[in-house]
Amino acid sequence: MWYYILALIAFLVDQGTKFIITKQMEIGQEIPVIGNFFVITSIRNKGAAFGILPNRRWFFVVITIVVVIAIIWYMEKVRKTSSRKLLPIALSLVMGGALGNFLDRALYGEVVDFLMLNFGSYTFPIFNIADSCICIGVALIFVDSLIDLNNTTPENESKEGNEIV
Repeated sequence: MWYYILALIAFLVDQGTKFIITKQMEIGQEIPVIGNFFVITSIRNKGAAFGILPNRRWFFVVITIVVVIAIIWYMEKVRKTSSRKLLPIALSLVMGGALGNFLDRALYGEVVDFLMLNFGSYTFPIFNIADSCICIGVALIFVDSLIDLNNTTPENESKEGNEIV
């Protein structure tokens, strides 16, 4: 149950921040937080990450439903059959973030993005809390895979039958 609570927290933080942005800021408005490096802004994204595939609302809705069902199925499988703890946490973050952006797309046809980072003249694509949860979750899945790979290398496996008597 803990993993679903984590997904719910990610979802609620995402939706709460988006609510604040939509109620307190005009589209295009910017509030510098750390000079020009970190700026809170208010934009809408009708596409996927970095604005790719714009105006494919129902495609993303269907894909998200499939992904969330797959995450729930896999999370239950891992939780019941494995001692791995990092993977369900990672999947929870991905699920919470996916559901946060899903709700925006399903209800409004667009996602509220508001976190802007500037590196000199380069502006990283504007994102939100859901995007952050998804990226952190994917990074943790990668770390978990490396840990699992390290734990299943031949030198870590049991060497029964190979002992010299």
